[in-house]
Amino acid sequence: MKRLFVLTVCAVMFTGLFTSCSNKKEVKASDSNSPVKLIVWCWDPTFNIYSMNEAAKIYKESHPNVDVEVVETPWADLQQKLITSLSSNQTDSLPDIILCQDNAIQKNMQNYPKAFVALDGKVDLSQFAEFKVGYGESNGKHYSVPFDNGATATFLRRDIIESAGLNVSDFNDITWGKFIELGKIVKEKTGKALISYVGNEPDCIMIMLQSCGTWLFDEKGNPWLADNDVLKKCVSLYAEMIKAGVCETVTDWNAYVATINNGSVAGTINGCWMVGSICAQEDQKGKWAIVNTPKVDGVQGAVNYSNQGGSSWMVMANSKHQDIACDFLNATFAGSKKLYETILPSSGAIATWLPAASSAVYDQPNEFFGNQKIYKDIVEYSGHIPQVKYGVFNYEARDAIGVAMAGILSGSASIDQAMNEAQKNVEFLMGY
Repeated sequence: MKRLFVLTVCAVMFTGLFTSCSNKKEVKASDSNSPVKLIVWCWDPTFNIYSMNEAAKIYKESHPNVDVEVVETPWADLQQKLITSLSSNQTDSLPDIILCQDNAIQKNMQNYPKAFVALDGKVDLSQFAEFKVGYGESNGKHYSVPFDNGATATFLRRDIIESAGLNVSDFNDITWGKFIELGKIVKEKTGKALISYVGNEPDCIMIMLQSCGTWLFDEKGNPWLADNDVLKKCVSLYAEMIKAGVCETVTDWNAYVATINNGSVAGTINGCWMVGSICAQEDQKGKWAIVNTPKVDGVQGAVNYSNQGGSSWMVMANSKHQDIACDFLNATFAGSKKLYETILPSSGAIATWLPAASSAVYDQPNEFFGNQKIYKDIVEYSGHIPQVKYGVFNYEARDAIGVAMAGILSGSASIDQAMNEAQKNVEFLMGY
């Protein structure tokens, strides 16, 4: 999808083996010259597929007998094929490794608990941003290797901000309340909204919510909308921005990107993968800057860091080469600075593997952003993002919030009424 300067790295030691493969013994690639082919399903030739192919080249240098075949599989197709094969217990056609959107991992693991290999003791996950590792955790075990970084940033048009008499630094380490104040100044002085979002998507609310370390479900996985005071505060802030003209809403993703590229808004707050869309507009080179994300006012533990989007690699239990697949991921996406140095300039694939931040490539200034070292900043942001559990019915809960916002903005429902209705809708879908 449309992807304090002290690193906080929580070292975690993982133990245990996946029960479904405990009785299998496999010869590792490093111990054998026998040819091995790993099949990988993922999407996006210029991003995910390119990155996986580069990882394959690096691994082959020390494991010449191992080939990696990447099969381009759009996400919707991949998920459908996965469900069809696992539901019918016909897994022979499945690959060794898949790429899974982070917000679908929990649902897949709950629906098919024996379908994926536990990586504890096989892949070193201690060097990744903690929030990403948590997406693949179930019953104390870990099933996913984090890949692309969805750390959020506030992207600002420096020229527009300065024409309003403000500085980019005014937006760093602030609350959403302060952000709205500054947005009103920008609107008054320039006539432009500060940011934009797709009107029927609750992306901004989700960014706010994760920065508070909470989500749409409680610790037991029950929907938590009607009585979630932090959620209500996020909804209230988002509605205030729209009503004040600080946030412009548009009909779809293309219109959203257009507001950024044509300069009709002064910036955006979204996942760091927005860098690619922003850099597509050559005449804006040097006019952009990034700072961290506003935090929600008055919420204990809220921080200036959040996440939007992202995906992770998972090893399938049906694989005949489970140990080799795990070793491959451990040596590349979980252990190769060279890999991240290679894929960053060409694809913009920013790591959640924290050691990449020390790479000379990540330290390079970006001319599009006034020579700011944005990649290093973004990797550092990712080290501070609170971990949340997206839950099995994440998509359904997000959609319910989107519907609720429509009622709130039209004036047909109060925030309490809208959240109560959203709660009922999610409970119905979950079979309560």
